[in-house]
Amino acid sequence: MRKALFLYNPESGRGHIARNVADIVRIFADGGWDLIPQKIDFAANPFDFHPDIERVVVAGGDGTVNFAVNRMRERNLTLELGIIPAGTANDFAGIIGMDRDPLEAARQIVGGEIEHLDCGVVNGLHFVNIFSFGIFTTTSQHTPDKQKHRFGKLAYLAEGTKELYRMHAIPLHVRTEREEFDTEVLMCLVFNGETAGGFRLANTSSVRDGVFDCLMLEKRNFLRSCWAMLLCVCGKHPRGVRYLQAATLQITSPRNEPTDVDGQRGAQFPLDVRCLPGLLRVVCPPKKADNAPTSHTEK
Repeated sequence: MRKALFLYNPESGRGHIARNVADIVRIFADGGWDLIPQKIDFAANPFDFHPDIERVVVAGGDGTVNFAVNRMRERNLTLELGIIPAGTANDFAGIIGMDRDPLEAARQIVGGEIEHLDCGVVNGLHFVNIFSFGIFTTTSQHTPDKQKHRFGKLAYLAEGTKELYRMHAIPLHVRTEREEFDTEVLMCLVFNGETAGGFRLANTSSVRDGVFDCLMLEKRNFLRSCWAMLLCVCGKHPRGVRYLQAATLQITSPRNEPTDVDGQRGAQFPLDVRCLPGLLRVVCPPKKADNAPTSHTEK
C-alpha cells in the first residue's frame, strides 16, 4: 500500500475531525492507502520521522496548510498535498473545490487528480493563499484560538473592529517586473488564491496563472477609505484601490510593519515577494465530465 501522513489538529472543526479520524483512515485504506494519523505539533517538523510517505493530508484551515507547506519546503520535499477543510477560513480548499464534510473530502482526495498549482514566497516564507499587511490583515493572528473554534468568523469580526483605532498610512516603494512607484497605503493584499475570509476580492486571480493579483487600499480620508473598502469587499475596483498583477514585488518602507501569511505571522520589511508557478502538487477533486448527468432531488 502507498503511505500517506494525516496531520490534524484535534481542536479543528470544533472537534469534528478528531471524531472522524478512524473513518477517514478507513476511506483511505479502501483506496489503497496506508494513512498514518498524527496530531499536529507546530513546534516540530512532522516530515522528519516519515521518510517513506508519498502524500500528506492536512485537516485544517489555511494556516494549517501553510504550516505543512513550509515544513515540506524546509526539507526540499514535493509531496502530494491533500486538504480536508477544518479551519475557520478555508479559502485555499475552497478554491480547489474541496467538500466541507470531512468524509466526503477524504473520498475526493482518494479519487482525486494531481494538479500543479502556484505558491507564493516572501523572504523565504511560503504562502498558498494570501500575503498581506495593513489594517485588518493581522486580525487572525490576534484572535485567540478558543474564540475561533467557538465563534468562527464572528470572532474575526469582533477582533477586527479594534483595528479601526490603529488605522494608519504606510509609505511604500514598490517595484515589479513591469513598473515602479511610490504610494501610501492602509492595506496591501497579495493574492495567490482568490478569496480572503470567504470574500472574493481578487476577481481575476488564479492559482494556475503564474502571477499574483495585488490590491492596495491607498490613503484617503477616513470615510472615503471605508467606502473604498466596502466596495472592494463587494467585488468592485473603486478609485482609491490600486490593482495590479505581478509575478514579483520588491516592497520597501521606512516602517517595519507587521505582515501576515495565510493567517500566520509573516516576514519583516524589506519584502521580496515571488510567485513560484506550479510548485505545489495538490490533490484536487476529479473533474466532472461535461456531459455527465445532473441529479435532481424532488421534494
